Amino acid sequence: MLALDGKVLSLELRTIKWLCLVRDFNSGEPDNPERLLRKTFAGRPRTEGLFLRATLTDGDLIEGIASNDLSLLTGGGILLTPPDTRSNTQRLWIPAGSLAALEVVTVIGAAAKKKPSEERQESLF
Repeated sequence: MLALDGKVLSLELRTIKWLCLVRDFNSGEPDNPERLLRKTFAGRPRTEGLFLRATLTDGDLIEGIASNDLSLLTGGGILLTPPDTRSNTQRLWIPAGSLAALEVVTVIGAAAKKKPSEERQESLF
């Protein structure tokens, strides 16, 4: 990890709860720099993907949207889009060792396409 002063810090993966990809490093909030205020959705999300609910080993609960592909199974963790996209946190990566439970709430896909209507031949007589 790269500290704000430019020094490289080594961290063990088992000590990491989650990694936040943020908009601004200098948020001015030393207690909550990621400004992740809302961890659950107020309603059903509209973004396409897997709506997931993760329970962490420390008992914390977080919901998010993950891409509906094999990266959920092959990676060392899950990459989520958090419920509040206007906060400082744009994405969350949760290592597999931090997960106590993972629930797929629903699969959100594109709207169903309308079937094309059959073209009817005009009656000539």
